Amino acid sequence: MLILDVYPARKGVNLWLKGKKAGKRHIRHESSFLIHFPDRHRYSDLIEGLETRYRVEETAFRTIFGKKDGYRVFAPRKIARMIEAQAPEAEIYNADIRREMEYLAERGLSCLFEPFQDRFDLRIPELKVFECKVGFDDSLNPSRITSIESRQYSVGGREKTVIEEFMSFIDSLNPDIILMENADVAARMMFERCKEYGVDFTLSRGKFRFLEENTYYSYGAVKHRRSALIPEGRILIDTTSFAFREYGLNGILFTSRLTGLSANLASRFTPGTLISSYEVYEALRRGIAVPFRKRDAEKPRRIEELRKNDKGGLILQPEPGVYDKVSQIDFTSMYPAIIVKYNLSPESIGNGKRGFLSTILEPLLNLRIRTKRMKKMKPEVSGIDTALKWMLVTCFGYTGFRNAKFGSITVHERITGIGREILLKSIRIAEECGAEVIHAMVDSIFVRNSNGSLRERIEKETGLYAEEDRYHWVVFLPKKDGFGAPARYYGLLENGEIKLRGVMARRRDTPEFIRRAQLEMFDLLRKARTLEELNELENDLKAVYRRYLLAMKHADPEEFFIRKRINRTSYSKNSIEASAVKELKRHGVKLSPGMEIEYVVVDFGKKMVSVRNPESVDVEYYRKLLEKAYEEVAFAVRSALSSPSETPQES
Repeated sequence: MLILDVYPARKGVNLWLKGKKAGKRHIRHESSFLIHFPDRHRYSDLIEGLETRYRVEETAFRTIFGKKDGYRVFAPRKIARMIEAQAPEAEIYNADIRREMEYLAERGLSCLFEPFQDRFDLRIPELKVFECKVGFDDSLNPSRITSIESRQYSVGGREKTVIEEFMSFIDSLNPDIILMENADVAARMMFERCKEYGVDFTLSRGKFRFLEENTYYSYGAVKHRRSALIPEGRILIDTTSFAFREYGLNGILFTSRLTGLSANLASRFTPGTLISSYEVYEALRRGIAVPFRKRDAEKPRRIEELRKNDKGGLILQPEPGVYDKVSQIDFTSMYPAIIVKYNLSPESIGNGKRGFLSTILEPLLNLRIRTKRMKKMKPEVSGIDTALKWMLVTCFGYTGFRNAKFGSITVHERITGIGREILLKSIRIAEECGAEVIHAMVDSIFVRNSNGSLRERIEKETGLYAEEDRYHWVVFLPKKDGFGAPARYYGLLENGEIKLRGVMARRRDTPEFIRRAQLEMFDLLRKARTLEELNELENDLKAVYRRYLLAMKHADPEEFFIRKRINRTSYSKNSIEASAVKELKRHGVKLSPGMEIEYVVVDFGKKMVSVRNPESVDVEYYRKLLEKAYEEVAFAVRSALSSPSETPQES
């Protein structure tokens, strides 16, 4: 019996099952939270007041720091906040846990895996999937659905006809999963039209809920999540979402299983929320109480202490140029691996006992190591590998997040400190083996002329797993100040693939015309196996550049849209971004900080843009972008026969 979907319901949870006993099941589950009073006598009146209104039980419970005596209160979660206001010293636990996650975790259950199946089993259950694309009358500010198309179904025309036929089709097909482009916009419109036209809303097998829009900060950037209609008993995934773009359907279904969240939520939450949910699920499964508020936030410290402890990762800045016979040795999920190997958790530092964080991250790390090596032979695990990569990347950042349930700034700083030591040790090993270290950045090193056993020796002496990529040649691009850019490089791997990092073709704000041109230029470089052959490609590269330059004047303006994430919706100075925001508002588009917008530059000097159906573009503006893309590639052929010799600079 498979749990397809789960969500909170009145006095319990609702499960949607797939199998012989398929359908909806309501399970009673009474929510509660835990309280520990450092001095219970001081708050005897408060405790007595709780006992007169709610069921209250004296209990002992476990935290990651040990056992505590206290009370279990069977009351709404809002009561916990009221207690917190009256008794600031009280320690409250399990007060903001999703009810469905609590129910599943306490019973060792989760979505999308059989009861006797290992949660970390890579097999994904077979489900009926339907994928479609919805057409609107206006892509910017849609008010009417004009068509719905898929491989097996197509309908267009009057909106009422489109909606009626589509709902009837979904009802007869009865898919478990619907993959829909712009689903978070389309599904809500479909629901509203179904009410208007008196049509059964069959996207949901039962009722439905709304996930409210949210603007939030993540790694220093403003992000935005659109509101969404969440069906019950069926999985609806927006194929334009970050999760689907990055790790696809298999990755979404697997993260749902790991976190105890429904796949509908797993597809809409950030990797940070997923790793946090995984930690909470694992705590509940182990009978560990989850703190409502973090009580060990970072305190003010002297600047000398910050300089000593808070240094971040180590970077050796490369000398710009082209290098041949290069190996890149990259530690697999380095920071999570450090947490596991060195047993780093808020309660384990300094006492040696097995820590909570290291315990729960170990199976994730082992699985990531496995999937990273498997995906070359089994592409179906690629999405799962990417999802694990994102979750493990953010787990490090969450150790230093002020509101993390199981974070600690001491753990955060210890991780980066050990990371620097490991990278320095790896550099020394490489130099002892006669290799030249040309670049190092946090969790990887680039070396020239290494022997075949360097990676194995680094793994043995550091105790961390590493992957090795061998290049025929690799290029480190210069910054404006002439120094090497650590995160902007590309190279030809021995398997014939071009690896790109930080170049225009990899940027989300690069227009499609410019991206296509640069990718063709990079494809040309695949012919060169040596620096001499690379140097001979300059004329061919110029020919590609000139061809795109001539084609630009007659190209489809739709290929020149620039995508940007906005941090604000009002501007005091005139700029291209400000003009785009103003134009979108004129078309009735509701904007929020963190949203992505698209525009075509029509006249850069006058700051004129078009946000839909552009008739022309500022050719001179886009010529400069094309030239910049060309220069990133041309740097390789111009520098191919002049190898840098200076030692990389530490930063």
